[in-house]
Amino acid sequence: MKIKRKTVLNILLFAFVLSFFMTPLGHFSKVFLNRLFASSPNIIDEPSRQQMTSYDWQLKNADWDFFNLQKSRGKVLFINFWASWKLPSEAELKGIQELYEEYKGQVDFYIITNEERPPVEEFMQLKKFTFPVTYLIIGEPAPFEILDPPGTYIIDRNGYIVVKEDDISDWDRKKIKELLNDLVN
Repeated sequence: MKIKRKTVLNILLFAFVLSFFMTPLGHFSKVFLNRLFASSPNIIDEPSRQQMTSYDWQLKNADWDFFNLQKSRGKVLFINFWASWKLPSEAELKGIQELYEEYKGQVDFYIITNEERPPVEEFMQLKKFTFPVTYLIIGEPAPFEILDPPGTYIIDRNGYIVVKEDDISDWDRKKIKELLNDLVN
């Protein structure tokens, strides 16, 4: 029995599609596709920007010590909500890492998760991310809406929300770097 070329191509196509669901190749491909189709974040027009209600917000740092957001009053903030198990979060963290490397010391980065430490530490090591991880305290009142991961705020020195993005975004873009340069200077 001779197999037709069309049948072989259909089997190969089926195997390729199946690999997205059944192999590690699928995971990397999905992360790549999420990055590829990530949009540029939207900057809120100046008259429409809302100010944070307060800087009084308790969080935990990577050492599991409590701290208050008050320490960042008067600084530019980049606040991202993420989860290590959520594919879109993983996809956008590479751009955040690149942004962090360029702006650390000029912008306060809060990359916030509500997960426990062990899976987060393992994820950070595996992906070689060096940005500071911040842990959300469930039930602690926040000065703005807690976004579902991936979600991000950029806040200016006066506490005005300049960017509120509640979907995967490409943070390593010229538009965002120009915005951060303007906010820092």
